Amino acid sequence: MKRHTVFFTLMLLGALFGLAGQATGLDLFGWFPKKVAASGPAASAAMAPPGAGPLAAPASAALAESPPAALSYRSIVRQSAPAVVGVTVAGSHKLEEGEFPPGLEDPFLQFFRGLPGFQGRLPWNDVPFRSQASGFIISSDGVVLTNAHVVREAKEVTVKLSDRREFKAKVLGADPSTDVAVLRINAKNLPTVRMGEVSRLQVGDPVLAIGSPFGFEQSATQGIVSAMGRSLPGDAAVPFIQTDAAVNPGNSGGPLFDASGAVVGINAQIFSRSGGYQGLSFAIPIDVALKVKDQILATGKASHARLGVRIQELDQALAESFGLSRPEGALIVLVQRGSAAAAAGLRAGDVITELNGVAIKHSAELSSRIQMSAAGETVRLKIWRDRAWRELMAKLGAAEEGQPQTPSARSAPQNMPHSPLGLQLRPLSKEEREQTGLDGGLLVIAVAGAAVRAGLRPGDVLLTFNGVPLVSVEQLRALLEKSSKAAALLVERDGIRQFVPLELE
Repeated sequence: MKRHTVFFTLMLLGALFGLAGQATGLDLFGWFPKKVAASGPAASAAMAPPGAGPLAAPASAALAESPPAALSYRSIVRQSAPAVVGVTVAGSHKLEEGEFPPGLEDPFLQFFRGLPGFQGRLPWNDVPFRSQASGFIISSDGVVLTNAHVVREAKEVTVKLSDRREFKAKVLGADPSTDVAVLRINAKNLPTVRMGEVSRLQVGDPVLAIGSPFGFEQSATQGIVSAMGRSLPGDAAVPFIQTDAAVNPGNSGGPLFDASGAVVGINAQIFSRSGGYQGLSFAIPIDVALKVKDQILATGKASHARLGVRIQELDQALAESFGLSRPEGALIVLVQRGSAAAAAGLRAGDVITELNGVAIKHSAELSSRIQMSAAGETVRLKIWRDRAWRELMAKLGAAEEGQPQTPSARSAPQNMPHSPLGLQLRPLSKEEREQTGLDGGLLVIAVAGAAVRAGLRPGDVLLTFNGVPLVSVEQLRALLEKSSKAAALLVERDGIRQFVPLELE
């Protein structure tokens, strides 16, 4: 399970669900049930109101929905559960400074904190662990998919089949960016799952999860797709499928099935304040996992492309300040030096609305599509800049090149003239620019009025106003006088850049 998040595992059901008298249709890859009538005249008559003739759905609606053929949950479990496996991992975790093993911290040790020589942790450095998770077989010769966080720090991995046979597994590769790992066991003629089409999944479609929550093997739970393409902090490469299927610790790495019994995702995370299931479960789309699997089988690792920008989501206020009618696209807040984005001519304040002709509605869509592209690939970007549309071509770099950090700028107050919006500002000194790597900017010393409402605070560095780099307070005053009711400030705080909308009076 990932640290700082609570991981997926399904609650043990008292009985597997069978849906009698009707089938339930499911689309793939999203965040959603749609009832599909059984075929034949009898089914049509049964659904018709008294005295009415047979009902027929409009052909256009049927084509638009195109749900997969539906099975009962009982049929899905009967068909697919033999290919779902338990994954037991043994290893050791290296403690960081001040870290205690979960549940092992002695409250009496708190009295010794701060004493010379006390390191704030137990005397051993590596803590052995043993954990249980899930996985599923994708080829009859023993290839198994699970989560990368499941096998992190593993020294020994054991796969237990549904018939209780156990095999030592070899980790062929693990990709932390997508949280996908590929295992192999020495066995033949194994049962396998069938792969689904995530592009057909829609919000409201029914889903079924099978795994080993808390070690309860072959547990099944059901739910619907709650949302599609969900972005989670630290997981920019994955457009998660959000469901309300009950999962708990131990279900990580297990399959998520659609109504036809095909796998559409790998259960990976939950959002919880209790440590257990609270209705928010997230699965890695199977098309993302299979692409990573192919790379690992071919080269032993997965590689991802990199554009070299930091982005943020647009809201209505920001969209209006940039002259956009809708808050759609990915707003660039930083272009990294020497990156593919810099070479293509992208700059802070650009809004990317299309990638290779496909619309970018949310910033997470850009992140996931770029990272799942290949390094060296050339992409076509449609951007909004200076209230006009432009197209740029960018040759993507490799994610392994890394992303430089941008430090924050903070200093003690000096002589500082007042500016509009309730801000006290001054330009960065030469030493501060050298320290932070910034070419310019205005340091916020104090805030009041409109600045407080915008969320600004002392220590922030104002970099641009409506795309214009800021170098002096007088320049900002002049820009404010020429501005309309809405404007956007690019602000850096603690090394992170973000656009802040301003409502001007």
